[in-house]
Amino acid sequence: MKILVGYDGSAPAKEALKLARTHAEVFGATAEVITSMEEGTGDQLSEIEQAERGLEWAKSLFSERNIGCTTHLLIRGLSPGEDLVNFARENKVDEIIVGVKRRSKVGKLILGSTAQYVILEAHCPVVSVK
Repeated sequence: MKILVGYDGSAPAKEALKLARTHAEVFGATAEVITSMEEGTGDQLSEIEQAERGLEWAKSLFSERNIGCTTHLLIRGLSPGEDLVNFARENKVDEIIVGVKRRSKVGKLILGSTAQYVILEAHCPVVSVK
């Protein structure tokens, strides 16, 4: 079994990692932790380095419990939601876990919602965590 976690360093994303670790232990699964960035230009080197450090930290959470974990920094020009859904399909993921940030209805309308996109478009079960 493969579990995919969308990770952006936020508090809800950290909660998603904890739940993924628990699910991986219970189901004997491996984890795929993804950070998605739409662009990766030279101006964003510090953001890329920060994302890489975050992924290393995420991987250490799984390593502590001897759970297989692979991390991925995706910079493919897609929105994070599209990246997560496409990666899940391409890699035959069995479950996706995403953190959910509270936003107003207007905020969702203007900015969209990664979790909402993943929940509606994923081919497999999606668990959302606050």
